[in-house]
Amino acid sequence: MMLHNLIDSLSALGLVFVVGIWATIAAAQTTDAVASTRDVAADTFTNPIIWEDLADLDIFRVDDAWYYTASTMHYSPGAPILRSYDLVNWEYISHAVPSLSWSSSYDLAGTSRAYVKGIWASTMRYRKSNGMWYWIGCIEFSKTYVYTASSATGPWSLATTLDTCLYDCGLLVDDDDTMYVAYGNSQLTVAELSSDAKRIVKSQVVYNTPGNIGTLEGSRMYKKDGQYYIFVTRPANQEWVLKASSPFGFYSIKVLADSVSPPVGGGGNPHQGGLVDTPDGKWYYAAFEDAYPGGRIPVLAPVTWGSDGFPVLTTSNGAWGKTYPMPAPAHPLGSMTGTDSFEGTSLGAAWEWNHNPDTSKFTINNGLTLSTATVTNDLYQARNTLTHRIHGPTSTTTIVLDTSNMAAGDRAGLSLLRHQSAYIGVINDGGSFSVAMVNGISMSSNWATRSTGSTAASKPISKGKVYLRGTVNINPGAGRTGSFSYSTDGNTYTPLGSSLTLNNDWQFFMGYRWGIFNFATSKLGGSVHVESFTD
Repeated sequence: MMLHNLIDSLSALGLVFVVGIWATIAAAQTTDAVASTRDVAADTFTNPIIWEDLADLDIFRVDDAWYYTASTMHYSPGAPILRSYDLVNWEYISHAVPSLSWSSSYDLAGTSRAYVKGIWASTMRYRKSNGMWYWIGCIEFSKTYVYTASSATGPWSLATTLDTCLYDCGLLVDDDDTMYVAYGNSQLTVAELSSDAKRIVKSQVVYNTPGNIGTLEGSRMYKKDGQYYIFVTRPANQEWVLKASSPFGFYSIKVLADSVSPPVGGGGNPHQGGLVDTPDGKWYYAAFEDAYPGGRIPVLAPVTWGSDGFPVLTTSNGAWGKTYPMPAPAHPLGSMTGTDSFEGTSLGAAWEWNHNPDTSKFTINNGLTLSTATVTNDLYQARNTLTHRIHGPTSTTTIVLDTSNMAAGDRAGLSLLRHQSAYIGVINDGGSFSVAMVNGISMSSNWATRSTGSTAASKPISKGKVYLRGTVNINPGAGRTGSFSYSTDGNTYTPLGSSLTLNNDWQFFMGYRWGIFNFATSKLGGSVHVESFTD
């Protein structure tokens, strides 16, 4: 596997963002029933392991490395892949779904759009027998798509489409190489796949959730000591574990986490996610915490095993610990924040477009050139808006923008993007340039545009280089704000416009992101050059 890791590292093209989270407090002592942290340890980590919106996580180990994939809904490419060598420090390395090719809605074609559709909870695993990586996900409650690659870093391609929706699925490659998928909502099912993973050869309901438990979904399937486990969540405050001696049951069930207080104050109870182990035999439960307006952030806690064969969560005074001992020797990978100057000819793996991009309308070559791809006055309908997760709990982000080739009517800049949005941007009004802050951009409850916003403030500006900056607080809770400023020299920044009050409802699922945009309101043909992005 060390050779495989080296190959992965060499093939991970583009800028790679990484995270290193260190702290020094608390070690854990556990009992069979309830565990709590008491002792002090030198090598600890602090939750969240990544303060970014990486929900519906599926984490698994391959030899000395861990891999992580998450939901991305309408962002493209989809299903990011991250890698770690200690379960705490992570780097983006690829995406399992190169393009959201399921319908033209994912292209923002005409008036169509696919907000809050696309990739929900999905699953990914490595299959040792053939050296292949598999990603499986159901799209829009209809068909299930299977993507494969010979390396986690890609290239990934569509292998097959199944006509059954394997909703909120979890893949297990058994000891005998049989592939099973657990899936469903309340009626939980296990499917056995053919040896080439292109057909379902057997499917059986293994558990019908009783009314006193409620909805169960988000399946993750595992095997330990001859027993099969299915982790499922009752949104959004409980995690349950099913256990059986056969993949098709009979399953018994026990709660693992019930309204456990979160490590990040103001957020929701950790839930969903699944089980992961270390080479030396330790076990952990990786979940996410609802932390809106920023999204859903991953948290990690040790588990022990009870005499009944069920896992037991290690808590700290009954709550999810803010810190725990490191799962493995620390392996720092750098920082997830910094400057991306768009070197080379491809985007780094941390970037995702709002819907599929028009690939003829952007280039990367020591900077990012965005040509206008849509004639619209609606940020939500503009193609080729490039997004980046906000790294919490607070962020100040700056883009350096050259507006020399903007056409009349074009608008380009930096947005705080969600279903209630705002931006700072340069407007070319018939050859007269201004920098403006636009607020009040919003969607209705069915994700149609309710308002394209209004200009809160604007200032005349010369065309050419401008520095656009956003500052935001995404700590969980209501009343968090984002604001904007600009500079013509990169040293002195002038605040512009009103603050955006961030929406912290969960229904949009995805949290706020930074979005770099350029759209036309008159006709196509203009472009801007993004020299760098710094967060």
